[in-house]
Amino acid sequence: MVKHQPLQVYERQLCLSCLTGIYGCRWKRYQRSHDDSSKWECSWFFILCCSFLLLLVWSYFWLEAHNDYNEFNWLLYNRSAIWKDGTVPILAATLTGFTYTAFLMILALCHIVLGQQLNLYWIHKTGVLHLYLNKFYFAQIDEWDIVIISLQFTGPFLHIGALAVVTALGWVIAGQVVRVERSIVTLVIYVSLLLVLYLVPLFISSPCIMDRSKLGPRPAVIGRRGAPMLAPEHTIMSFSKALQQKVTALEADVTISLDGVPFLMRDRTLRRTTNVDKLFPARQDHDASFFNWTEIRSLSAGLWFLRDDPYWTVQYMSEKDRNRTANQTVCSLAELLRLAARTNRSVIFSLRQPPHQHPHHQLWVSDALKAIQRSSILPEQVMWTPDWYRKKVRAAVPLLQQTSDEKLPVAELKERGISTLTLHYSQARAQDIRQFSGSNVSINVYPVNEPWLYSLMWCSGVQSVSSDAPHILKKVPNPVWIMSADEYGLIWITSDLISVAIVIGIFIFQKWKMSGMRSYNPEQIMLSAVVHRPSRDVNLMKEKLIFSEINNGVGSTDELSGYTGNGLDTYSRDDIMTPARHATKL
Repeated sequence: MVKHQPLQVYERQLCLSCLTGIYGCRWKRYQRSHDDSSKWECSWFFILCCSFLLLLVWSYFWLEAHNDYNEFNWLLYNRSAIWKDGTVPILAATLTGFTYTAFLMILALCHIVLGQQLNLYWIHKTGVLHLYLNKFYFAQIDEWDIVIISLQFTGPFLHIGALAVVTALGWVIAGQVVRVERSIVTLVIYVSLLLVLYLVPLFISSPCIMDRSKLGPRPAVIGRRGAPMLAPEHTIMSFSKALQQKVTALEADVTISLDGVPFLMRDRTLRRTTNVDKLFPARQDHDASFFNWTEIRSLSAGLWFLRDDPYWTVQYMSEKDRNRTANQTVCSLAELLRLAARTNRSVIFSLRQPPHQHPHHQLWVSDALKAIQRSSILPEQVMWTPDWYRKKVRAAVPLLQQTSDEKLPVAELKERGISTLTLHYSQARAQDIRQFSGSNVSINVYPVNEPWLYSLMWCSGVQSVSSDAPHILKKVPNPVWIMSADEYGLIWITSDLISVAIVIGIFIFQKWKMSGMRSYNPEQIMLSAVVHRPSRDVNLMKEKLIFSEINNGVGSTDELSGYTGNGLDTYSRDDIMTPARHATKL
């Protein structure tokens, strides 16, 4: 007869308790189960996977969008009229959510590997569903240009990383296929995913996959509003800092004052970059062009930089630079042109037309041309961007370099006499760049603040980039990476072959591990015995344990009476003797 006492031996499993406790709040051993997960719990596992993938894409987006953080904050300021770094809470929330879902994903995979039933706790379900719906809403935004472009640079490496992760998942899939019946669907999905990853490089196209001999010269760097990460934008200090970083040109936004003086200002108001709220509080929301030059000159253009610290760089400034920053004033176009003439640099500016009520609404082009003619700069060093009155501009100063920020056909550009295009990076496609370059039209791309984007534009063949961070691009003497098509093909084929070998090895090992006689944990038998319809594996485990106890000479038929009242299975004397007889025959 079989005694009941040996079945109550419990081996402490701290790791398993933590896994099931954190994931499903099942801290007690009798709460755990090796039965198949219900369809409801499988659905929650699917939602968890979707939430994790959405957060992964969202995290990648914000990682690559670092190039446009200042543009994002500027848009927020135009909506709320309050300057703040809106990227900080978004990054913190994204990092927290991604870490949370990744942790739950690891716990879920551990449950699958150990054969534990997936039973996600309701608190986790609430959090996962909230993150899923929240990120699905954010996925509707249309600012995904940076992601599409970044994939051209990171695609080869993301492919290898994804291949490594899916190959490692082969351990989980192999265990399921070998252990669970009717798992052919899982195997087909996994093999299909592997095949897709093996063939993905056929569709990866990157400008940096090229022969090094065809790499063009290093793109020139233009200081966009000077060096706004090192000093207040559109100030003499900012342009001086940019010149220290060896920029080849200076770029600015120009507005016409009430008395016809062209000055540098990006915003329509003076509120963000000056102390107009202190000197002219009643007019702080007025258009900047409705201030005369005397009033504009009386404003400080540097105190806001020390107060708001838009790029988190004030702490690295010396005491001398801080004092100099506090004394900066709004810069005029004439001052910028004189500085460029002294340092033999070019100037590219975008001119904004004043409102209709402005006295110089029709004279804005003439005012800008007068400032150019009165300065000592050579006309060919000035790049004229506005399309208005282009014929008049060409007639007044024929040596000005005509540029445009609109991507037009080459024939039309030639007809207008435009020799340079200033394009947003989302419009600078490699094939377009090659076409324009072949027609002697130079391409300037903006904004380029990150080394990876600068490297990508370099490989694409652009002639220059406008940057808020010339001090960062100065440290990029070569593209971050460049490889020939043959080198990439070798890496691709080698990684695929290694993955195939590892996956086959995993399946063979799992098959060998699951085959033959297996030892069973008494705790697993007791936990699984409470099920009214035990699986074939549970029945086999019970029979092996009963058989081992009979061979050891312990037991009583009376004590073997099943605990059917508690949901346990009952074994008759014939059921007990059947394995013994079979062993005797063997």
